[in-house]
Amino acid sequence: MTAWAKDLGTKDSPVTLMSDPQCKMTRKLGLVLRHPGVMKVLGSPRCKRFVAVVDDCEIKAISLSEAEDDPAGDNDPQGPVTAKTRVDHLLTML
Repeated sequence: MTAWAKDLGTKDSPVTLMSDPQCKMTRKLGLVLRHPGVMKVLGSPRCKRFVAVVDDCEIKAISLSEAEDDPAGDNDPQGPVTAKTRVDHLLTML
C-alpha cells in the first residue's frame, strides 16, 4: 500500500489507503467478493471494489462498484460500474 500511495501522491492528503489482508473489516462491512469467476483467478476471497467517506471512525457514505456481469467492478475502467468508485464520484459524496 505504501508504494501505491506514493505512486498516487496521497501523502499529506486527506486520503488514506488501507489494506485488509485477512478480510476482517471486509467481512464486518459485508463486502467480501466471493464470485466463482473471481475466486478461480485469485484463489481466495477479496474485498469488493468500494470507496467510503469516513469521518472520525464513522462511515458517512459508501459506494460499491459491482454488477452481475462485472462482479469485481473493473471490466471497463471508464465504464458506469467502475465510475461508482472513481474519484470524481467520491467527490460528490463529500
